[in-house]
Amino acid sequence: MSEPKTPTPVPAGDTYKGWVFKWTNYIKGYQRRWFVLKKCLLCVIWVLNSQLLTQAEMGHTCRGTINLATATITVDDACNFVISNGGAQTYHLKASCEVERQRWITALELAKAKAARMQAESDDSGDDFSSSSPPVAPGQGGGSQNSEVQSALRTLGSKVEDLSTCNDLISKHGSALQRSLSELDSLRLTGEAGDKIRQVTERATLFRITSNAMINACRDFLALAQAHSKRWQKALQAERDQRVRLEETLEQLAKQHNHLERAFRGAAQANATADNKSAAGPGKGEASDEDDDNEFFDAMEEAPEFITVPADPHFIISKGISALNEEPLAMNQESPSQELVPLKKRRTRISDKPNYSLNLWSIMKNCIGKELSKIPMPVNFNEPISMLQRLSEDLEYHELLDKASKCQSSLEQMCYVAAFSVSSYSTTVHRTGKPFNPLLGETYELDRRRESGYRSLCEQVSHHPPAAAHHVISDRGWTLRQEITVASKFRGKYLSIMPLGTIHAIFEKSNNHYTWKKVTTTVHNIIVGKLWIDQSGEIDVVNHTTGDRCHLKFAPYSYFSRDVARKVTGVVMDKDGKAHYVLSGTWDEKMEFSRVMQSSRGGENGTEGKQKTVYQTLKARELWRKNPLPEGAETMYYFTTLALTLNEPEEGMAPTDSRRRPDQRLMEDGRWDEANAEKQRLEEKQRSVRREREREAASAPHENYQALWFERCEDRITGEQVHIYKGGYWEAKDRGSWEGCPDIF
Repeated sequence: MSEPKTPTPVPAGDTYKGWVFKWTNYIKGYQRRWFVLKKCLLCVIWVLNSQLLTQAEMGHTCRGTINLATATITVDDACNFVISNGGAQTYHLKASCEVERQRWITALELAKAKAARMQAESDDSGDDFSSSSPPVAPGQGGGSQNSEVQSALRTLGSKVEDLSTCNDLISKHGSALQRSLSELDSLRLTGEAGDKIRQVTERATLFRITSNAMINACRDFLALAQAHSKRWQKALQAERDQRVRLEETLEQLAKQHNHLERAFRGAAQANATADNKSAAGPGKGEASDEDDDNEFFDAMEEAPEFITVPADPHFIISKGISALNEEPLAMNQESPSQELVPLKKRRTRISDKPNYSLNLWSIMKNCIGKELSKIPMPVNFNEPISMLQRLSEDLEYHELLDKASKCQSSLEQMCYVAAFSVSSYSTTVHRTGKPFNPLLGETYELDRRRESGYRSLCEQVSHHPPAAAHHVISDRGWTLRQEITVASKFRGKYLSIMPLGTIHAIFEKSNNHYTWKKVTTTVHNIIVGKLWIDQSGEIDVVNHTTGDRCHLKFAPYSYFSRDVARKVTGVVMDKDGKAHYVLSGTWDEKMEFSRVMQSSRGGENGTEGKQKTVYQTLKARELWRKNPLPEGAETMYYFTTLALTLNEPEEGMAPTDSRRRPDQRLMEDGRWDEANAEKQRLEEKQRSVRREREREAASAPHENYQALWFERCEDRITGEQVHIYKGGYWEAKDRGSWEGCPDIF
């Protein structure tokens, strides 16, 4: 007989119940038992299925109770806890997970506090303990406070009904009085009687006017009371929702606290094994296999690799160096992108993001450990651009490469190239949406030749693994190319995105050839809490022509760090290892550089007993700063000014261009249901085309597919197998000839 699925304890009325594992003895170990928390008593019941349990059966099957008023509750490990009522009764319990254990602890502590309070009240008033109000279940309001509110509401409701009845009576009797006076006036009496009747009629008219004013005031009061009643109900509901969110946050904090406890115990007992822990019986918790996961936000603060101090002014003067002359020449030059006026007015807005709610956990709970590209995700978690367009966003700060191309010194040029490598992450700080996975053969062009002097082309050259080739040529004397393969893993609590591939920047004038790779992107709080993104890792920007090198370090976010968040540091060195510039800043705001005048080994010890290098530097100067987001960006997926124009339709696009993709266009227009249906159609079409291609080339080892605008070859610098632009795209666009493009949409 299969065991029923373990339910998560859910508060129901004044009870809290669920399955918990109870330690029995060293032979049987932990046994599954059904526990019920009711009226400040914790009852253990031996049943096989909680659905067979009734109120009548509970008294017959209950094998033990603990009065929580005098009990002690202790936490032993991530999932273990102990409830003891002195020496007579002690329960060693284990929940199925940390969150479930925290729910039980919260419920037990609340019930214990309620029991102690009721016992104190009964001692003061002489009443019996059982006559007190029932215990408060988690997530429910206090009984006495709720009764007071309900009583006040009933009293107010009764008075409002009385006012409504008085309104009706005054209106009814006033109308009758007015009719009677009208009948008397119609008798046409003369003399003193007629004068008296007219006097009464005038007074009745005044009374009617006053009563009508009171009736209108009462009607306004009734309407106002009803309106405020709705507002109060909404406010009360908002408070309840806020309390639920706070409880969820508390559970998350408790879970993170448990991780920190386990990390501390693991550091203190590095030689202890998991088997020794599990063999210790009750009171000894088992280590969770989640310890193997890297939580960047739990990382301890790392010591800096070097220290910078202001250079001695006497040393600068003695060397005959002017601080003003140390600034790179290109810093004083205006950005070339400001020299030309755009020929086309680009759009500055897209449709606001609809408020669609969807349970992410229901979709991703069965996808832990899989690659993100293989998870069928609805467009609700996307942003309306493709991965090819996200690659093109690397050109947001192309003017850094424009300035680098004009540098006379290769070391100064390295500073701009390093700043460019950092600037590409500034667009991701608020961008928690996932870009569309490009279809095989999909392309994207970004022609800004007349505005900014460059042309960019991306093509999806492989589907499994997904890989995109990117080529940019600029009239300002530089070329950028890259082939990026994204490897991603969903870990349950966070999502890791590891870009694989090398980025190349070549400058025509100096013939300097730079290469670097991207760092790891981590999306935190996938299930609980607000999504946030972190970048962490190290980048080596290498000049293969001169041997210069820049080592950049992206510090992971840490709760314990006193340093600025999202920090990036780096050192520019020549081929002999001599430092010339120090870079510092953040990947979401700005980068600065300082000229190194002298370096030495410091007296402070760094990690593992190594001495830190101390750089004496000139005053830091700004190298790059992030552009402000457009107005209303929070309702437009936090797109930058460039990102808002990426999906704007243009004339002469290739039939495979991402801007022609129908599901992406429907999502941008806010028609998400249609976009989801269209996305499924396109994915099924791609799968059927691939099956047909594999049948035609059954001898191919993996996928017999040739890219249209890029050709596969060995990179002469890195030795990697990459796709290099072979030309012909822009010529085909000029001719308007797209015969070779596949039908993918």
